[in-house]
Amino acid sequence: MSDVKKTELGQLGEFGLIHHLTDNIKLKHASSVKGVGDDAAVIDFNEKQTVVTTDLLLEGIHFDLTYTPLKHLGYKAVVVNVSDVYAMNATPKQITVSLGLSSKMSVEALDELYEGIYAACDHYNVDLVGGDTTSSLTGLTISITALGEADKEKLTYRNGAKPNDLICVSGDLGGAYMGLQLLEREKRVYADNPGVQPDLSGYDYILGRQLKPEARKEVTELLHKLEVVPTAMIDISDGLSSELLHICTQSKTGCRVYENKIPIDPTTAMLAEEMGINPLVTALNGGEDYELLFTISQQDYEKFKEAGDINIYIVGHVTEESKGAYLVTNADQEVKLQAQGWNPLKNKQ
Repeated sequence: MSDVKKTELGQLGEFGLIHHLTDNIKLKHASSVKGVGDDAAVIDFNEKQTVVTTDLLLEGIHFDLTYTPLKHLGYKAVVVNVSDVYAMNATPKQITVSLGLSSKMSVEALDELYEGIYAACDHYNVDLVGGDTTSSLTGLTISITALGEADKEKLTYRNGAKPNDLICVSGDLGGAYMGLQLLEREKRVYADNPGVQPDLSGYDYILGRQLKPEARKEVTELLHKLEVVPTAMIDISDGLSSELLHICTQSKTGCRVYENKIPIDPTTAMLAEEMGINPLVTALNGGEDYELLFTISQQDYEKFKEAGDINIYIVGHVTEESKGAYLVTNADQEVKLQAQGWNPLKNKQ
């Protein structure tokens, strides 16, 4: 691989690099009045409500380039942002991408990163309309801001859950966390025995959940089709327990969530048990699943009979605040939910 051409970033300069990375952008939305190429992008949402979200990803904290392909990283960086837009029951339309680049990064490596970014833009039908680049002394930094739109009456916040609402999740949980544990295990094995190739066979699903997750745009599309507006919604980036507590705190409610209702993929459970981890813990505290957690009225539940191939799992119900937030175990014991998900101020990947 030593003969692979690598172009230093300095050969292009800042403006040459921007032109190289963005020259082929074609805007998809009428609301994208002006994209890359001026002092600021111009967005026109007319009568729609605008939502804005941003995420910062740091090398060594949020991702490890030892085992994370740059194309997957670019894709995932977009996903974590548009997922927040979908969690507002809104539709993402535009993103901006800002990068802190170390001297070890080549133009070809950046091309790989942007290949993933553009693939995600195509998949989620969003326009890349701007950003910034600068040098970094601490590795690769990625900051993406996403903008979206929604009708005012369809916007969903975290504070609208009501007692007796049903608690729903859009897919299985814990897979991304176990994918990370697998990658970290094989990294340690390789460090001790460089001649040993990583054994990742049979784990494609959970590796995909970690390295190339998907935001659940089809779930919000289903909600619109069924004319269901959740009473509260959040995406699961820090684990089911933490996200449920966010909803309960902001809605001033309690909840009961049932161990036997929480969806966990068999591969996730198998690897967790192999590593001596309780599979339930991966779902409650693992994070990075980017499924949607939402609450709906019991009257709306009947509409989900027309959900088709999209599985929506009912994992519990909302209670009065005075009853607290608890997990009901298979042994019918109530365990108080704790916010033990990933903490960006304490944890690193």
